[in-house]
Amino acid sequence: MTEPAIKADVSRRGFAMGIMVLGSVAISFAGVLVRNIEAADAWQINFYRAASLVIVISFILMLQYRRETISRVRQVGRPGLLGGTLLAVAGISYLQSIMNTTVANTLFMLSAIPFITALLAWWIMKERPRRETMITIFVAAAGVAVMLADGFGVGSVYGNLMGLLTAFCFSGFAVIVRKYRDVDMLPTIVISSAIILLVSYAARYDDLAISLQDMVLCFIWGAVLSGIANWLFIIASRYLIAAEVTLFMMLEFSLGPIWVWLFVGEIPTDMTVIGGAMVIGAVACRSALQLTALRSPKPPVDPALPH
Repeated sequence: MTEPAIKADVSRRGFAMGIMVLGSVAISFAGVLVRNIEAADAWQINFYRAASLVIVISFILMLQYRRETISRVRQVGRPGLLGGTLLAVAGISYLQSIMNTTVANTLFMLSAIPFITALLAWWIMKERPRRETMITIFVAAAGVAVMLADGFGVGSVYGNLMGLLTAFCFSGFAVIVRKYRDVDMLPTIVISSAIILLVSYAARYDDLAISLQDMVLCFIWGAVLSGIANWLFIIASRYLIAAEVTLFMMLEFSLGPIWVWLFVGEIPTDMTVIGGAMVIGAVACRSALQLTALRSPKPPVDPALPH
């Protein structure tokens, strides 16, 4: 790879990291929305959230591809279908978790995503994370350990297990997106949302009526927060290795309990705050290292990227 090409690649990676931070911050407000829902249950919430997400992502696809939209959806093939299924299971189990335990506890479970993804990507794709990424993972893991040591026992066992299932499914989705990065995997979000719609309808086909406030919150979550976060995640996955993509998602897991604390009054413990600060600090340091690399005349080349 020539020096200009290397610089262009590093520049794209810096941009990808920036939009990952933006998407993670946006989706971190999901817990606040859930806690402000009046009476809708998990299946009703999933139904309307998925409906709004289908509309938004379909609109984005039609703007990008116009008459080729249907063919682009078909191009994702079996990998896209598998990825969409994993993402659907992650979406369903996430809401089951957050409705059956505290927001902080759910996000504790999801904090395992970077580590699960790193292992899956290393095993399946032979993607060995950079040294600085590994250091960041260890620091972030320490922060997660601090939070888990203090809060793992809070909430129901069912909620914790659903959170862990979410982590495994999303990690699998992240690896698929990265493995097939030459294919636009944005249609997988439509596939996953369609699956959630069908499952939710089957569970609540005779009782889908909810209040106007609940419906508005569901559409904000699906159309705005999830729509933006998933779109940015797909874009960033083209330029970052899987472990790095999900590492930046840890901002969501750290900020989520803070927003619920500030806006809803669901107060995290001191250890939760300390652990969250460690995770945020680790991600911030990783970003600083990448910005330094942008100014380097000979930036390091990721062994997972083509030369």
